Amino acid sequence: MSASIQNAVTRADPDTVEARILDAALTRFHAVGVKKTTIEDVAREAGVDRVTVYRRMGSRDDLVQAVVSREVGTVLAEIADIAERHDVVDDLVVDIFVTVIGRWRTNPLAQRMLSLEPERVVLKLTSEGATTFAMSIAATAAAMQRAADRGLLTSPDDLVTRAEIVCRIVHSLILAPHGSRELSTEAELEEFARRYLVPIITG
Repeated sequence: MSASIQNAVTRADPDTVEARILDAALTRFHAVGVKKTTIEDVAREAGVDRVTVYRRMGSRDDLVQAVVSREVGTVLAEIADIAERHDVVDDLVVDIFVTVIGRWRTNPLAQRMLSLEPERVVLKLTSEGATTFAMSIAATAAAMQRAADRGLLTSPDDLVTRAEIVCRIVHSLILAPHGSRELSTEAELEEFARRYLVPIITG
């Protein structure tokens, strides 16, 4: 991710020009999808000119990545909060897993893109998904490290690798949600996480 996009994504002030542009892009993506959204549409929605959008965000592809990264970043920030509210590492792993899958299934942008442009979702999760996947690994590893710092987990030397394995499982469940096990309900997700994901982190 370029420095300009990273700055736009991480600024919390909703009154910044970058935030207005991202909000406008999100509104347009919800309304008509990414493919039919132009920089001019976003500029009009944000109340700025198209040159400002290009200068602040870059190309349309850069803008799409920035919107996706901000959506992912919102969930990852929630993971950081989860890490502080559990005194048992098993519950922490389960809560993170259920939260991430739940947020994906209920995210308006993700669901709108799945209905309008499923091929773009696949691209954003695979060949164009390196940035968001790296963000997910880092956030998961950081949450596990905080658990280790609190004495809830013996920190293994390969904690980042373990976090990556868990993220890859989550990634595959997002890409291919239907399999031999039903994971439709929160209870089913919790049981899956306790049985299969917790041992990856703690074993």
